[in-house]
Amino acid sequence: MALTVRTRDIPKIPGAVKWYRVSAYITGVLLLALVIEVIIKYTPLQLEMQLGNGPFFVPNGTAGEAPGTFNLSIAILIAHGWLYVLYLFTDFRLWSIMRWRPTRFLLIALGGIIPFMSFVVEHRMQKRAMDTYHELTAAQQREKEAAR
Repeated sequence: MALTVRTRDIPKIPGAVKWYRVSAYITGVLLLALVIEVIIKYTPLQLEMQLGNGPFFVPNGTAGEAPGTFNLSIAILIAHGWLYVLYLFTDFRLWSIMRWRPTRFLLIALGGIIPFMSFVVEHRMQKRAMDTYHELTAAQQREKEAAR
């Protein structure tokens, strides 16, 4: 038997969806930047990205070494790692409020590590959660009107 959203959790759905969507987009964009970084670093190009004085693309192992430069390749890697943790937290919050199956939690979690998947999963889960929210609020409204 499928679990349903608890009555006390219905008002929490829009906020949980909003934070999940924000974290999904941020994680997805950083994952795409990470894919680009890996491609240019581990293919025959052998380049890294840096910000500051000098060129944007530099030979592998030299990013951020010159004065006034910042190793963007490492920053992307670190940012994606930490923001993926935030993504997992928002995934867990939405999943627990909606009381979905455990496999849905895992599917959403995979969205942060498979390129482009976070955008697809975000769209589907957001739609599913908000459809459920609108159904539940409509049912509550009908109950209130029937009680009058």
